[in-house]
Amino acid sequence: MSALNPAAPPDTLRGKTYEIIFGHEPGWGRHFDAGLIVLIIASVTAVMLDSVASFSGRYGAELIAFEWAFTILFTLEYVVRLWCVKNVRAYVFSFFGIIDLLSVIPTYLSVFLPGGQYLAVIRVLRVVRVFRVFKLVRFLGEASLLSIALRNARYKIAVFLVTVLCIVIVVGSVMYLIEGPEGGFTSIPRGVYWAIVTLTTVGYGDVAPTTPLGQGLAAFVMILGYGIIAVPTGIVTAEIAQLPGGGGYHAIPCPSCEHIEVDPDSKYCRFCGVSMRHHA
Repeated sequence: MSALNPAAPPDTLRGKTYEIIFGHEPGWGRHFDAGLIVLIIASVTAVMLDSVASFSGRYGAELIAFEWAFTILFTLEYVVRLWCVKNVRAYVFSFFGIIDLLSVIPTYLSVFLPGGQYLAVIRVLRVVRVFRVFKLVRFLGEASLLSIALRNARYKIAVFLVTVLCIVIVVGSVMYLIEGPEGGFTSIPRGVYWAIVTLTTVGYGDVAPTTPLGQGLAAFVMILGYGIIAVPTGIVTAEIAQLPGGGGYHAIPCPSCEHIEVDPDSKYCRFCGVSMRHHA
């Protein structure tokens, strides 16, 4: 059974509500999701405009009213979702359940914490539903491919990050000894900051070496930065190549619970038991 099964038969009010809110077939369900996406985009736009001083000064009251209206609508939608699902806990702790909850909290938070309403931009994550609304769910398999590769490579990436951290600490300390406070390197942390900015090829230019030795070290770090950029890419690419099917891996999304099945030979979803064979 899917974790998000309806709490009542389809011929009841709760069952029909479930089909509209969680269903994505042509009809009221599709219209509901499309309208929801429009509201989400409108609400995020209102939050962004509220952060513009000139716009907020002129239309501040209207923007606040819009934000509260959107929040109330999303709150009611969240409550209805809880009402029509059979396993409330499964929905609350699902990806979309958490995002749905976080999308309504910021506006209420702003009552106690001024500026908290700007966190409402997290609602934009709900637009991910567009993949299901417009039959693009097959592309979620590609995102799952990257997620699986990153998870498999987490230890290698951790070693890589620790190595980079050691490099910037050493380089930052050496640069502090070479340039000193006179060159803008007032402390080792300041030198480490410069090393991070330089190694990542960002180069803000707010701190720069002036001595020949310091500039030589900077040139070495810049060249090293380009080489380091390729390392995590190679790690993830290697993990992708090792996934089932090699480079031709194709993930299969479960039509019921939306779990991405990584084994192309699986006949049934390991989470809800629905047949995967005709969806491959």
